Amino acid sequence: MALAVSGGAALAQEAPVATAPDQPGTDGLNQGSVYLEADSASRDGDVITATGGETRVLARFRNTTLRAHQITYNLGQGIATADDRVEFVDPDGNIVFASHLEVDSDLKAGVAIDFATRFTNGASLMAATAVRRSENVNELNYAIFTPCPICDAEGRPKEPSIAIQAEKVVQDEDLRAILYRNAVFKFGGVPVFYLPFFSHPDPTVERASGFLVPIPSYDEGRGLSVEMPYLQVVSPSEDWLISPQINTRVAPFLNLQWRRRFSDGTVVLRGGYTYAQNFGDFDPDGECVIDCNIEENVKFGDRTSRSYFLGYGLFDPAGPWRWGFTAERTSDKTLFDRYDVRDPYQDNGLYYGDQRRLISQLYAERQTDRSYLSFAAFTLQSLRVKEFSPITPALNVFESDGDLPLVAPLIEGRWEPDSPVFGGRLRLRGTAVALSRDNYVGSPVLRPGVIPVGPTDDLPGVDTRRISGQVEWRRTMFSPMGIRWEPFIDMRADYYQVEDLPPMLGIEDGDIGRGRATAGIDVSYPLIRRMGPGADLILEPMAQLSISSDADLDARIPNEDSETVELDASSLFRIDRFPGYDLYEGGVRLTAGARATLRWGDAREASLFVGRSMRSDEEPGFLVPIPDAPTELYDPTGLAADTSDWIVQGTFSPSDRIRGWAHANIDSSGDLRRAEFAVDGSWGRRNAATVSYVLDRSNPLAGPNNRNYEFVQVSAQQFVYGNWGVAASAIADMERDIVTRSEVGLLFDDDCFRFELGWRRDNTRVQPTGPSETIYIRLNLATFGGTG
Repeated sequence: MALAVSGGAALAQEAPVATAPDQPGTDGLNQGSVYLEADSASRDGDVITATGGETRVLARFRNTTLRAHQITYNLGQGIATADDRVEFVDPDGNIVFASHLEVDSDLKAGVAIDFATRFTNGASLMAATAVRRSENVNELNYAIFTPCPICDAEGRPKEPSIAIQAEKVVQDEDLRAILYRNAVFKFGGVPVFYLPFFSHPDPTVERASGFLVPIPSYDEGRGLSVEMPYLQVVSPSEDWLISPQINTRVAPFLNLQWRRRFSDGTVVLRGGYTYAQNFGDFDPDGECVIDCNIEENVKFGDRTSRSYFLGYGLFDPAGPWRWGFTAERTSDKTLFDRYDVRDPYQDNGLYYGDQRRLISQLYAERQTDRSYLSFAAFTLQSLRVKEFSPITPALNVFESDGDLPLVAPLIEGRWEPDSPVFGGRLRLRGTAVALSRDNYVGSPVLRPGVIPVGPTDDLPGVDTRRISGQVEWRRTMFSPMGIRWEPFIDMRADYYQVEDLPPMLGIEDGDIGRGRATAGIDVSYPLIRRMGPGADLILEPMAQLSISSDADLDARIPNEDSETVELDASSLFRIDRFPGYDLYEGGVRLTAGARATLRWGDAREASLFVGRSMRSDEEPGFLVPIPDAPTELYDPTGLAADTSDWIVQGTFSPSDRIRGWAHANIDSSGDLRRAEFAVDGSWGRRNAATVSYVLDRSNPLAGPNNRNYEFVQVSAQQFVYGNWGVAASAIADMERDIVTRSEVGLLFDDDCFRFELGWRRDNTRVQPTGPSETIYIRLNLATFGGTG
């Protein structure tokens, strides 16, 4: 039986909706109407009584749903009473269960016995009795709250991992908080501690003011540390995070963060401050240098202000323009390491500062379907170690900020016409940049021909300005056999102004102009063969022939933007394989390669690429001095010879549990110049492991200043019993034959929270305290947040 009634109206059986002049709600019912489905129903005046049999009674009113074996509804008072397996769903989707429930006409007051509710985020709140005092206040007696699942995968009840049991619980929606009296905290059903009063944000609230999960840590320099974050929500679009770090051996450190979202943008500003002595390094001015006791030498120097500031903003109003900024500075080169500042190196702007380099920039962009234009200016602060001390990190020499250029301005633009030109795509590019340095910097910025022999401490930094323009035309065609032909033409012109070259070489500053013209064609022939049911083999041989004017690599032009070349399968066939403009290739080039891809099963795949490039002549302009032998030159790019390195690159994913990637640069003698690979694997429900390897052997001469490196990194977690397991990770420096960082820990992880307790050893050469050992704790709780 289905019926719909309004106050004062007669029963209307089998009528799905009552007709009334007021506007219906989202459930299709008019204000004051109720819809019932029941095995039997009766009416005595304004009181409707509905009873269910095998199925419960269904009632809908005021955008809510009520189910029970018996429901009584008073049309005059608007009060609903339900008994026996009651289920009530409010307009926000939260579900209430009870054995007895009463609610008033405005849903502002009510009473429930054997109350239980499940929030939309999965948290549960249960009580012996519950009273809805008003629209915004619920009071529960002898209650328990848990953010964890209370049923297993088969629907059977289970003990929640975390629960708070209290004599009385008040859910105040105005305060957006849940308040507890005589709260007992349980882990796995076992009481662990008690608080007479406790509160936390309502689970339905995205953000609320209050303390977040404390972050404990230990460092030999700081001692035991506890960071106590407090979030102050100012408005739905603004908040503060106040996070003091209390240390047992050194002065406290205060971290602050302010966030504000505007209608068309976001600003995030964070910083930290302390007034303290330096600590952690061995005092190089004291008597102790080698085998020092860190506890005796933990603090030295004068007390002074030490701080950092990290901020960014991004504004994207309607239209093609957007703009932003970053502001990043710190007072000490190792401040982030000493105080364990979280995530100091972030990519928030148009340009990135790289690891251990901070960038402050102002930029604006304009982008449409066919054009792009950007203006930027930035400066850098370096926290990198230039020379590592073999004795103690206190003697490390850091890269000077004056060694890095001030870039102002940097302008880049691209434009393409709407229609094809001669059947192909035409693209125009332009760029302009001005760079100035305070300090003199030799190789690899300056070319060997302009690097003086002898002291260079008093020399000024070399300043450059450049304007470049480029025109590229490319057209794609297919032959009847399926061969892909792509002819292209590229023309480029550069104009440089160079100042403050080393005067003792007799090389004058001046203006330098150069140009390059290139024409060529790309050819590829994809072939596919069916290898069996659900298996395909794709072979794609490819080649490029390009003819360019000879490269004009004037020795006076510094190499600011082309020091590092990532030669791989994607860059091998580019016209400009250098990432910037200061270096470029010329002459006749033939590049060839082939890719084979095997696909089978359900998204299983393996691929292999092999390729190489050949040029008509060698290019000695790409050679730079060896760091430990300035009179000898070497090729860090793999492009100076008439043949490039062999490029070998592959991917494989034989199942949805295993995937990997590998890349190698092999020189003409068969030696590895660079190599990388990574493999991820998982087994069981949550067991996983990752192994990665990176190698650089581009410097032929071993020495303290060479750039060769070889690292292996592994991480894994294995669950041993239920939700208990172990986790371990390590980074090994194969070049120095040491493990630079390692940790191993015990973990507990379920659907509600993750806890790790372990031991870590840090042997990095930047670590201010030198090699250190510590115990770490990581805790992430559902609803309450975590330590990371």
